[in-house]
Order: sequence, then structure tokens, then C-alpha cells
Amino acid sequence: MSPPVRSLPVLADRFARRIEYLRVSLTDRCNYRCTYCMPEQGVELVPRADVLTFEELERLMGVFARLGVRRVRLTGGEPTVRKGVVDLVGRLARVPGIEELAMTTNGHLLPDLAAPLRAAGLGEVNVSIDTLDPDRFRAITRRGDLGRVVTGIDAALAAGMTVKLNAVALRGLNEGELADLCRFGWERGATPRFIEHMPMSDGELYSPARHLGAAEIRQRIADALGAPVAEDPADAARPRGPARYFSVAGRRFGIISAMSEHFCSTCNRVRLTATGDLHACLAFDDAVPLRDPLRAGASDEDLAAAIQSGADGKREGHQFQLGGAGAPRKHMVAIGG
Repeated sequence: MSPPVRSLPVLADRFARRIEYLRVSLTDRCNYRCTYCMPEQGVELVPRADVLTFEELERLMGVFARLGVRRVRLTGGEPTVRKGVVDLVGRLARVPGIEELAMTTNGHLLPDLAAPLRAAGLGEVNVSIDTLDPDRFRAITRRGDLGRVVTGIDAALAAGMTVKLNAVALRGLNEGELADLCRFGWERGATPRFIEHMPMSDGELYSPARHLGAAEIRQRIADALGAPVAEDPADAARPRGPARYFSVAGRRFGIISAMSEHFCSTCNRVRLTATGDLHACLAFDDAVPLRDPLRAGASDEDLAAAIQSGADGKREGHQFQLGGAGAPRKHMVAIGG
């Protein structure tokens, strides 16, 4: 029997918010070019040598687990384009202390990868699908294939994974499809979720005129499907993520309302970029580097201290504003949301 893994002090920020959830970007590369995520001219990609190796990711996950992190979500870029992603998932799924391993993906490669990823230990996928119109889908993603994504969703469900569907709600684009996206998810046993657009990329991709807030999202769903009922707030006392959930006749949907109905007071997350920078908040650019001390031979205790310093820098709340102010310079594609 392996010896028990010695824990470290519980990771928490200055406001006594316990950090139990880590989002890990596996790559800044993506096979789509979504209009709300990446500037049309693209982004400067980091050198591959700067990206954390499998061994480095596994080591860091072990330290985070010893600090009390229990839930890990793999993001990108697009995580499935990382070479050897199935092997990596298997490694991370075996890290002692990690109880939930999930992934956010555009779904394009899921038709082939869903079953191997599930077998490797991935329990959940969130698949981005902003519209059910193939032409509109291709316009939003600049190169996406709706049919492949739907096939990927079905493959993930068939493999036994929990599936959630992520749609960025944008006025003038998909506000008329919210009910249809709910039906699409419910028919398959997937949970639809609607995300308010956020002013990343120094506000370059954000337009206040396109903002569709949580209250209007709920109203549009109510008009088409019936009044949604909020889940008991007590169930969200220890949130697993940023979404707040509602139900219509027992069928569930979520809203991630960063702009209009803040959830900072219950935030339990930090983010690790593909190059090992620890971001305490999506809305700010400051970060604590973990790759350099890791490669310089830092001990687990040294890495834990660096991680805690990152958590200590977590603000009480973000500065996103509906006018687009408070935007960080970093791109959504590079941090994985």
C-alpha cells in the first residue's frame, strides 16, 4: 500500500474563500477562431518549450491536491489538440486527492476522443455550442463544423460522461435560440448553460450592445418554456463552479452571470496557464509564475508557498463593467475561461 499523501495547509484567500477548484490550460492553441474569444488577427502563440510538460503538470497537480484542491478542469485554447491528451488525462486522473476531472472543449475532436478520454478517467465535458444553425455556427467559430460538434456531444454521452453545453449569450446573434438550446440539451440528457459575454482582450472583442444579461436570459426561457425556479441557495454554499442553476418542470439549466449578477463572494477557483502562470482571477492580468521555480528544482513546499502567494493576491471581486471597462489584456483563448 502506498504511504498516505501528506497534506499542506488548506489553500484559501484573504477573504476566507477556500480554493478547491483549479482550471488548467493545456495549450494556447485552438482549431477554432471564435469571434468572442480570439481577435480576428489571431494571437501570438507561446513557444512549445515554454509549455508545461506532462510531468510538470502532474507534479503541480499533486501540490494543488495536497493544498485541498479537489476539482480540476482542463481547458485551452482547445485542450483536445494537445498531443497525447488521453495519456495526460490518465496521469492527472491518478493524482491522489483529485476527485473530479473535467474538460471544456469545442467538441470538434470528441467523436474520436470521447471514449478514450472517458476510459482514461475524464468524468465530465462542457462543450461550447452557441447556436444550432450551421451557417451561424461557422460564422461564430470562423471555421467550425456544427455536425461534428453534435456528434461529439452524443459520443461523450454514449461514453458515460456528464455533459454540459456552454453557449455565450449574445444579443443580435443567438438570443432567439435560448429555448431551442435548452430543448436540444434536455433531449439528450445534457445540461444547457448560458454565459454572459465578458470584456477580455483589453475590451477589443466586447460590445455593450451585445450584452444579454441573466435576467433577460431567464425571461426569454420563461416566455418559451415556463417560469424557471432557482435552486436552493443552500445547495450552492460550496459551489463547484460559477454557474447558478434553475429548473423548468424539473429540467435544469445554468447561467454564468459574471457581468450582471456577480458571484465573486463564493469564488473557489484559480487558473493555471499552459506556461505555468497562476492567475487568481480571470479579470486581472497579474500572475505568479510556477514553471520557473519548478524547473529550478523547487520543493513541493516551495511550490505550495508560491501557490499560496497567488491566492493571497485574489481580490474581493472583479472590475468588469457593462460598458466594457475593467477589461484585462489577456485573451480568453489563452486562459480557457
